[in-house]
Amino acid sequence: IILLLLIAIFAPLIATHNPNATQVGKSFLTAGIDGHILGTDSYGRDIFSRLIYGSRVSIMVGVSAVVFGAAFGSFLGLISGYFGGIVDAIIMRIMDGMMAFPFILLAIILMTVFGQGLTNVIIAIGIANIPGFARIVRGQVLTVKEMEYIEVAKSIGASNFRIISQHIVPNSIAPLIVYATMSVAGAILSEAALSFLGLGVQPPTATWGSMLQEGKNFLVLNPELATYSGLAILITVLSINLFGDGLR
Repeated sequence: IILLLLIAIFAPLIATHNPNATQVGKSFLTAGIDGHILGTDSYGRDIFSRLIYGSRVSIMVGVSAVVFGAAFGSFLGLISGYFGGIVDAIIMRIMDGMMAFPFILLAIILMTVFGQGLTNVIIAIGIANIPGFARIVRGQVLTVKEMEYIEVAKSIGASNFRIISQHIVPNSIAPLIVYATMSVAGAILSEAALSFLGLGVQPPTATWGSMLQEGKNFLVLNPELATYSGLAILITVLSINLFGDGLR
């Protein structure tokens, strides 16, 4: 993960070519020819440089979408779990309705509504993440608010805001951190899937999903294009999942 972050931050220094520069006469060069470490794609673009710059998109989408989903989902979960009653019923039924859709299908629906582009990908995946965070936080709040120290805080006249911010949030945060960490991997996969379907970040911006989508058309002629981007997704998602597992 640290290596991935360093690659994304220092992409301009690591990349050997302009990731979007096309040289049709140099299409499908094999690794090592003319300074192309991993060869070139069907447009003559350097695969290595596109992989490096693609890490930026994946990390940006993964982290931003989870932060977006966690912020809104946690707020809804806090309100729902703490106040209960009709507020809880309304919020949770809305969350149930969103969770009735498979995650990627909901993201696809949202992308067709918002349109294509990096910001819209982040918003779509972030919204699709909201129900999961709301459920996690609500479950924690329902447990924590029954603790004795919450009763003590209420008995001395603490306001609802103080109880939520000073007592419930700090004691509900641990499972949220674990869930958020593992959600980053899911968000990266979702971005790759949306780009693969042509609904994500649009060309010529380099993303691992779009490289995979292009590579599938040339699996016989040049299987490396799909292989490298697929391995990048695999290694990134696996490392984040293992980190989240260890954190748990």
